[in-house]
Amino acid sequence: MRWRAVGIAVVALAAGACATASPTPAGTPTPTGTPTAAAPEIRPLLATTQLRVGTQRVAFLLDSTTALITAPEVQLQTSLAGTSLGETAVAPFYLWPFGTRGTYATELTFDRPGTWRLDIHVDDGTFAGDATLVLDVAERSGVADVGELAPFSNTKTLRSEDGDLSRITTASRPDPELYRMTVAETLISGRPSVIVFASPAFCTSPTCGPQVETVSELRALHAGEADFVHVEVYANPHEIQGDLSRATYAPALAAWGIDAVPGYLNESWVFVLGSDGRIAARFEGYASLGELEAALLAAS
Repeated sequence: MRWRAVGIAVVALAAGACATASPTPAGTPTPTGTPTAAAPEIRPLLATTQLRVGTQRVAFLLDSTTALITAPEVQLQTSLAGTSLGETAVAPFYLWPFGTRGTYATELTFDRPGTWRLDIHVDDGTFAGDATLVLDVAERSGVADVGELAPFSNTKTLRSEDGDLSRITTASRPDPELYRMTVAETLISGRPSVIVFASPAFCTSPTCGPQVETVSELRALHAGEADFVHVEVYANPHEIQGDLSRATYAPALAAWGIDAVPGYLNESWVFVLGSDGRIAARFEGYASLGELEAALLAAS
């Protein structure tokens, strides 16, 4: 016989005899037990939309029904449906400027195109849970990629715009040093370079302005060792006046394949180039100072 206890004393069987529970006095409430709180649901958001075969940086955010998840690191497992392909990895947490949000990022390898699964496990002693992301991996990327020669782009500079920064950038406090050279000039300087495409004033996320500031901070740390250029997403920043219907994309976005990204509006991209003009690393979405510095040192 199968027994179930539902809010009453469980019948115990011992030594072949039945021990009968004492009757509950009339009027005594039936105990119901202590409810177990449901674990908060983890809501992952993929920050790297352009995934292709090979090794690349994959970034994502983790939120929950109660708070932003900021565990120092999370465990990852990739898999391709119907195969045993995949790898395990650890993704550290990178806090965005202003300390409001952050991303997890690490390099992952996909050896063939298809629909991949990324299983994420969080357990930092105070929060534990799991989440899954579906990754659509293409054969190749339409955006300028690692190993390729960077497009030879004659971008705006202080020289070309008679020193008028309002015609070059939407940054409220621009760093003039980011507008001394064109992208094309960096390719023949014999130094590595860092190129950031972003619109500080009109980014749909709160990271484009901070991303340009992070590149400026990196420039200060490595002055004279590399070239640094900010390319404003919009060609006519001085004419927009808060109305993006007036905006047109800078020509360099098409040359680098950025404006062809499905759903693209104005999110940031950063490229680290070697002294030979080839792309050594690329970052879609916000990249921390530590990530960019490591990529620059590796390219030098």
